[in-house]
Amino acid sequence: MNIKNGLHICASILAGLLSFSSHAAAKDIQVSLSTDKSTLIESDDVLLNVTMKNTSSTSQYILKWHTPFIAAQQPLFEIYRDGVPVTYLGPMVKRPTPKASDYFELKPGAIYQQKVELSALYDMRTTGHYTIQYQIDTPHTQPDAKGLVAPSDAISVWIDGSLPRGTVIEEQAPSSLAGGLTLNKCSASQATQVKSAFTAAQNMSTGGNDYLSTGTAGQRYTTWFGKYDSSRYATVKTHFVAIKDALQNKAVTVDCSCTDSYYAYVYPSQPYKIYVCKAFWPAPMTGTDSKGGTLVHEMSHFYAVASTKDNVYGQSGAKKLAISDPAKAIMNADSHEYFVENTPNLP
Repeated sequence: MNIKNGLHICASILAGLLSFSSHAAAKDIQVSLSTDKSTLIESDDVLLNVTMKNTSSTSQYILKWHTPFIAAQQPLFEIYRDGVPVTYLGPMVKRPTPKASDYFELKPGAIYQQKVELSALYDMRTTGHYTIQYQIDTPHTQPDAKGLVAPSDAISVWIDGSLPRGTVIEEQAPSSLAGGLTLNKCSASQATQVKSAFTAAQNMSTGGNDYLSTGTAGQRYTTWFGKYDSSRYATVKTHFVAIKDALQNKAVTVDCSCTDSYYAYVYPSQPYKIYVCKAFWPAPMTGTDSKGGTLVHEMSHFYAVASTKDNVYGQSGAKKLAISDPAKAIMNADSHEYFVENTPNLP
């Protein structure tokens, strides 16, 4: 998607980005939604008009991938059909810690608009009453910046879809797939690296699972997932059972064709195919933001595994999230990655 005129940022504001978030008001940026048609038929695309306005007297900054002004790379909207959550079908991307150039500057009083096509990103085939809301759990990488962008009001549309109202859409049954690694569009050298990374990911997930299976909740756990709580601990433990099982026993495909700058991405509704990108190749095999850790991160995104999100990126953001909001930390993909990479080594 094209970025609207006036959305720009320069590297010189980086220092400001590191300090502005704690001072932002809860609703400095307001989002409103509208549709051209409130009743749609099967052949209609679901087109959503998104308006984002800076209501404050100062410039505000928001990560590009948390806006509709670039191609969707994570779920930006909560959509329900007759009260049932609608499955997100688009990609989820692992990125490095954001730089200044990763932010949009929204100037005081400025209004930005974009039309988003939702039916390619969410499963909206079933007839019914749909409610749509812009909702990002953590609009910035700094946990204390949450709330800067206000959730939009929900809007409603009726869709006469290709499936009858009330149809239960069966998810793919990945448990029937045989184990093993398949490579797609990988050169010989890439294939060698992916095979080693896959082995590293298997070892990491086994180590993480072993740690949790003993009931240990030491510094390693609390650093990435926050203060011990039995329910949250059980959730993380379940995640790593599933991650280990997927890497050990499911048919995993790694595709090397991506030429984008980030590490990797998956379509969470399509287990177990992982697309690795430019930042993957120079990464170390193990350790922080490693090749092996990247595969664990991406595996955790699949709905069939742990349904994690990208609430924050980077070790600093993940550590802060564990302190400020452990409930989000246990659903954050980078937190899972850093837990198994365990660099620096923590007990």
